[in-house]
Amino acid sequence: MSKVTERLYNGLVKENPTFVLMLGMCPTLAVTTSAINGLGMGLTTAAVLALSNMIISVFRKIIPNRVRIPAFIVIIASFVTVIQLLLEAYIPALNDALGVYIPLIVVNCIILGRAESYAYFNPPIPSLFDGVGMGLGFTVALTCIGAVRELLGAGTIFGFGVMPDSYTPIGIFVLAPGAFFVLACLTALQNYIKLKGEKAGKDRSRFQSGCNEDCMNCSDSGCARRFYDTGAEKKEGEN
Repeated sequence: MSKVTERLYNGLVKENPTFVLMLGMCPTLAVTTSAINGLGMGLTTAAVLALSNMIISVFRKIIPNRVRIPAFIVIIASFVTVIQLLLEAYIPALNDALGVYIPLIVVNCIILGRAESYAYFNPPIPSLFDGVGMGLGFTVALTCIGAVRELLGAGTIFGFGVMPDSYTPIGIFVLAPGAFFVLACLTALQNYIKLKGEKAGKDRSRFQSGCNEDCMNCSDSGCARRFYDTGAEKKEGEN
């Protein structure tokens, strides 16, 4: 598997930011009242994630370690501002629907997490595709949650009616509690498939959290935890 393919697969399946790592829960629960909102939020975040990853990787050797977090936020905020202005100009309806959650992308833990754990330690191209993979994984998750909530809560998907006229919408699914119900059910479904496969003797190790706490045998060379653990060990050895 090539480095690019591995990064895309990692974000979509192995370390899906929503269903596996449980990151970015605020926009996940708040804006997924419909499939189109989930898709819009996911693609917006994916664009910022991919571009910021690439730029952070390009400048990783000249960003001082002590100010890396403020530098990351400045870079991310710049892309968020550009994306928001584009949405205001060309897709105002989506911009109004997402509201305050677009500026909050600046402090989205998925973006900061990938900048800190991967982009700051790896070349630009793998970092770009790491952002694309994570962004697509986030987009797929939000779109699935939004589609289920919209289907059950309004009887439509992407605004198109798919349920019979006799169907009575379950209003709670377009409210805040519905987001928790749907997320829990989809995550439980993923875990059920994983456990069922393991009992059948199939390899389901790819469906797991990004960190198994076994740093010695970990293949993720960009892991921030390994970086700091190694740095701490070196300092102790020097002392």
